[in-house]
Amino acid sequence: MEAKEVSSEGTKKSGSEKDGNIFFRYFAITLCLCVVAILILASAFNIGIKEKRGWLKVAEGLKRPNFLVSPARGNIYSDDDRLMATSSPQYYMYMDFKSESFARDSFLHSKNNNVDSLAYYLSRKLKNRTAAGYKAHLMKGFNAKKNPYPVYEGRVSYADLKEIKTFPFLRYNRNRSGFYTKEMTSRQKPFGMLASRTIGDIYNEIDTLGVTHAKNGLELQYDSLLRGIPGLSSMQRVGGRWTNIVEMDPTDGMDIRSTIDINIQDLVEKSLTGKLKELDADAGIAVVMEVKTGEIKAITNMERVSPGRYAETMNHAVADEIEPGSTFKVAAMMVALEDGVVEPKTPVDVGTGVYMYANRRMTDHNLHRGGYGMISAEKSIWYSSNIGVAKIVLKGYERNPEKFVEGLHRVGMDADLNVEIPGAGKPKLRRPGSRYWSRTSLPWMSFGYEVQIPPIQTLTFFNAIANDGKMVRPMFVKDILKNGRTVKHFEPKVVISGICSDRTLKIIQDMLYNVVNYKDPSPERRDGIGAPARSDVITIAGKTGTAQIASGGMYRTAGHNVSFCGYFPYEKPLYTCIVAISRPRAGLPSGGSMCGTVVKDIAEKIYASCTVFDINKVSDDSLKVVYPTIKNGDYLALKNVTKELKIKTNAINRIKSQYVVANENDKEIVLKEIPLADNLVPNVMGMGAKDAVFALENCGLRVSLSGQGKVISQSVKNGVRVVPGQTVILTLK
Repeated sequence: MEAKEVSSEGTKKSGSEKDGNIFFRYFAITLCLCVVAILILASAFNIGIKEKRGWLKVAEGLKRPNFLVSPARGNIYSDDDRLMATSSPQYYMYMDFKSESFARDSFLHSKNNNVDSLAYYLSRKLKNRTAAGYKAHLMKGFNAKKNPYPVYEGRVSYADLKEIKTFPFLRYNRNRSGFYTKEMTSRQKPFGMLASRTIGDIYNEIDTLGVTHAKNGLELQYDSLLRGIPGLSSMQRVGGRWTNIVEMDPTDGMDIRSTIDINIQDLVEKSLTGKLKELDADAGIAVVMEVKTGEIKAITNMERVSPGRYAETMNHAVADEIEPGSTFKVAAMMVALEDGVVEPKTPVDVGTGVYMYANRRMTDHNLHRGGYGMISAEKSIWYSSNIGVAKIVLKGYERNPEKFVEGLHRVGMDADLNVEIPGAGKPKLRRPGSRYWSRTSLPWMSFGYEVQIPPIQTLTFFNAIANDGKMVRPMFVKDILKNGRTVKHFEPKVVISGICSDRTLKIIQDMLYNVVNYKDPSPERRDGIGAPARSDVITIAGKTGTAQIASGGMYRTAGHNVSFCGYFPYEKPLYTCIVAISRPRAGLPSGGSMCGTVVKDIAEKIYASCTVFDINKVSDDSLKVVYPTIKNGDYLALKNVTKELKIKTNAINRIKSQYVVANENDKEIVLKEIPLADNLVPNVMGMGAKDAVFALENCGLRVSLSGQGKVISQSVKNGVRVVPGQTVILTLK
């Protein structure tokens, strides 16, 4: 018992000593860790607070200054997502012959990297100088020790630049070769001149903020969205090497989807340019607007840059503030009808085509034929009588001209359209009491003088007439896109919900229809003045315009502006179109024959491109071919084809031969076998090339073909004995 008690006490004592040792060890380890932590904190405090400036200087020595990373400028698309404007980097190439580290000896004497080798490669690549010419060019800069010295006067693409950097001498680093570049942004337009001035242009230089800026057009209007936000990068020394580190990624510009329809734009430009060349005119514009939405589907502005050559230099359709001439009569008549001044059948005496008012002579275009005499108010629009419209306006507003001007404002002739193109012109209507108002202002305003109206404004007014009186803002852009997704969609914006009453609108629509389509049954044949725009395939309604251009206060020497504005089809309008031509030199100035014919051409081509026929409802053509042309040949192949096409065949007797003769009549294809005999040349007349060659070569003959179609002659007649290896010449037609 005593031994057991001693043993138990010894065990307790041993366990107690062991626990004490473990605790001491943990305590020692914890104490050491605390000391290490205190030292780390002290060191961090020392580095972060006391030695902060010194270490920052060391870090700066391992890092070069930040560089701007240019973003990609956004693209501009057509309404069906075809690319109309995009950017690509372009580079100017320079040499620094003034640099102290420039490898002069290598440039002059190196076996593989001297100036002779470089000149040869540059000449072969750039093709603007011979090798000798490039050597002389480079030596000129070398001898003069110039910096910068252009290697090439033009710009090269990134792909070309990569290749050029592998050329002799230029393959050296920047310090030794002195070769460096200046990056530019080139705006590419895949469709060339189509709507070029409306799309706009940019300045190619990348500014100090790392972005490009626009000059005009949609590029300028949406410049803040298109240009993007630059990023930042820096060169840092990592692992003994300088590495480009992007610290902030650039944000590429957004894309925009325009309303332009490439197909309509193309046909509009061709129609207008052809007429301008025919008339030898100074300039011309054509715009097509979608009636319901106000979307501009085509806009072209052509100006003569040399005899017979036209290009877009300015957006005349949007920017020009011109006297519109007789297209303005429609607005004057609308105001008079709304105010109850006149009715369509109200008689107006225009006399012999000459009318004196306030000692100023007013004329009609047909005064040399004695004038129109007594006509109705509606015919003053059909015939475009200056005197007729002026007398109507004077009757209603001579004592209160302010009411007439207010009426023009009411129908939207000076409405603020907020056009998206920068530099858009503003309509200007003279008002009584202003410095430019005179006694003759009222009647002359009635037929489109002493007012300044941009063509886009006239187009919008006529579009409102086609759109049941609702004036919508012209739209050039439908969507803003980011990475192919729409972030903002533009809806049509109504400027004026109703420019006039429904009754007045219907009267005006009838007048515009008759301007183009009225056929006078009387012997005088006084058809509507817009008859040249009359089409046999689509109904067009509209109004002509002819205005003398003022120069130095005179109207008789500066030429004419002629125009036609209308919509189509009249029954259910889809598009409104204006065409205006400035200073035509060939022919008598006429809005109908010069511009109306262009509108007609545009309308018919749009109609043709949009028309879809149900083939099941189209009547049979009297000249149609009942059956396709059938060639003689392989019986089984012919049988399979006629079966698939559901063409009835009739075989004369039982067909045993591999080949048949096929004859057609109104009801069926009649088949007759071609007999074949061993060792005799077969008859291949009327066969196609494939069957004829197979039949002859199967007999051991060679074949030479001439022409295409079916066999009309064979040099070795059928039925003669086969001579193996003999050549048979087949003529096909």
